[in-house]
Amino acid sequence: MNANKGMTGDVFGGLTAAIVALPLALAFGVQSGLGAVAGLYGAIVLGIVAALLGGTPTQISGPTGPMTVVVAAIVSAEAAYFGSLEAAMPAIVMTFVLAGLFQAMMGLARLGQYIKYMPYPVISGFMSGIGVIIIALQIFPLLGQASPKTPVDILLALPAALGRVNEQSLGLVLGVVATIYLFPKVTRAVPSTLVALLGFTMLSAALGLDVPTIGHIPQGLPSFHLSALLDMKWHDPGIIIFTALTLASLGAIDSLLTSVVSDNMTRTQHHSNKELIGQGIGNALAGLVGGIPGAGATIRTVVNIQSGGRSRLSGATHGLVLLIILFGASAYAGKIPLAVLAGILVTVGVGIIDYRSLRDIKHIPGADMAIMLSVMLLTVFVDLLQAVGIGMVMAALWFMKQMGDLAEENAKGHVLIHEDQAALPDERPLLEAMGGRVYIQHFDGPIFFGFTFGFNKIIRELPEVQMVVFRMENVSYMDQSGLYAFEDAVTELKSKGIDVVFCGLQPQPQGMFEKVKIIPNLVADDKIFTTFQQIAACGG
Repeated sequence: MNANKGMTGDVFGGLTAAIVALPLALAFGVQSGLGAVAGLYGAIVLGIVAALLGGTPTQISGPTGPMTVVVAAIVSAEAAYFGSLEAAMPAIVMTFVLAGLFQAMMGLARLGQYIKYMPYPVISGFMSGIGVIIIALQIFPLLGQASPKTPVDILLALPAALGRVNEQSLGLVLGVVATIYLFPKVTRAVPSTLVALLGFTMLSAALGLDVPTIGHIPQGLPSFHLSALLDMKWHDPGIIIFTALTLASLGAIDSLLTSVVSDNMTRTQHHSNKELIGQGIGNALAGLVGGIPGAGATIRTVVNIQSGGRSRLSGATHGLVLLIILFGASAYAGKIPLAVLAGILVTVGVGIIDYRSLRDIKHIPGADMAIMLSVMLLTVFVDLLQAVGIGMVMAALWFMKQMGDLAEENAKGHVLIHEDQAALPDERPLLEAMGGRVYIQHFDGPIFFGFTFGFNKIIRELPEVQMVVFRMENVSYMDQSGLYAFEDAVTELKSKGIDVVFCGLQPQPQGMFEKVKIIPNLVADDKIFTTFQQIAACGG
């Protein structure tokens, strides 16, 4: 009984997700420059393969906004180089296939686990930038005109375009956007995106509106492009490989973020590396049949889960339903106005923008705000992967500064002299045993390159003492910069005739000291103590 109920939920979840996915697949296909059918091919192949082989049972995969933005840029660049879309197809397909293979290799190399280290300001700026790009690319279809390929070109060409507006296209876009946002207030039983797609397509046909439509969509199974790949001309392998890596990296981020959403809704734990393998194989196969690459789709995944989907069957059902639609309804899909798809994509772009960060921009730390805005602007006006890379570097440098400042603040030292009231209880025996000046340096946390500048300053400003004790009980990790900073510090102290003692060394730092011979060449074994009391017992 429970098994039947689970299967029913999976089938209904997959069916509902397919209904939501259909207009998006068509819209993303048109947006990519390869045509609506490329979006359907990608949704079908990736949807089925990723569901069966991936690591997130409830995830629905297919073309997404971020992936389509990159795909559109690739298609435009290759078509411009080869002179036509037909001539560029082998290079385009090769890029898509390589992207899938790179993604699968990321999973095999177990890189999926590192997605958790992506800082939120970088993700926020990137997603908001993608949303802005998607909206910008709909401005010309909204006006009933063919769109330039980049936001910069759109801004430059916009003044002239405003003088030749197609009011019918504009009316369709506004009607679609209003329906998508207002229809859920009437009922949520039917996806508002589907209502807008069908309603305004039929309205356009009934009124005989003079607006551009999708046009002919091939019916039936797609053909493989394997022979074209074998005959392709490599104009610049470096460019193809770089763009494929861009797609693979973006697809990995997009998919695994959706996997986290799925985990939160189902109280499960996805397998990130397996997910990348499934997504990669699905994207490679989708590319071979002329489909556009995609990723885990958040909205479709949420719809699937809310509709009862709980296993891989739901994702496979979603792909099979789209395949049936391809066979039976492609002739009707060709009559969909491009303005209707533009209206749908406007709402997609609006939904991607991270309004929470923009709303709280006055309250978040200044550095986080700068990173988010930088990534967003670079995403829109420069390049997606460069935007993420620069954002990661900015975030890493800021984090290192914060940690370095914190380490400096917590690295407190003091001098032990007679009747020193600041001495800790376990330090008083050493004070009595030495009878002279001893400097105790405390460390609280890892020692890494962000801390070394402050550490060098501590050593330079050291008062005149007979002994320096480095208390290392709280140092569980030390990097190469920290290692060499200690080596320089010990060398300088020894040259001044100051005795150096280590107390409470943990395995990792001690192992590094021994490998580079700081122990025993600079600090003898009899100067290494486990507890502070042992130092006093040995008389320092």
